[in-house]
Amino acid sequence: MAGAGAEGPVVAAGDELPPLEIPLTRTLIVAGAVASRDYQDVHHDAEAAREKGSPDLFMNILTTNGLVGRYLTDHFGPRCTLRTLAIRLGAPNYPGDTMTLRGTVTEVTGGTATVRIVGANGLGNHVTGTATLNLPEDAP
Repeated sequence: MAGAGAEGPVVAAGDELPPLEIPLTRTLIVAGAVASRDYQDVHHDAEAAREKGSPDLFMNILTTNGLVGRYLTDHFGPRCTLRTLAIRLGAPNYPGDTMTLRGTVTEVTGGTATVRIVGANGLGNHVTGTATLNLPEDAP
């Protein structure tokens, strides 16, 4: 981070968030699908996923969305407000891999920050996107 100002820490364009490694367990993938009420079989039934051409079951977009939100609030704190989140999926998240989330602040205007996010696994980029957050005065 750029440093502390008179009214708290300063968030500046170019700041990099620390990476977050998320082990992609079968339980995480299935639980995320069920918790988000996504009963599409490819998210909880490995055999059905294989019948449809996938090597295994894979994570749904709602779980990815939640993990990206967690990544941001873990860094900026629970009092930040996630205003927008626009993500695109790429390589699937399969069980047994790890997804590493990284973020870079691209713009800060007043108490609002824009963050570019990339989540990569062993196959490539699983998620890319941009988030806009309202930051509390004591944000990191």
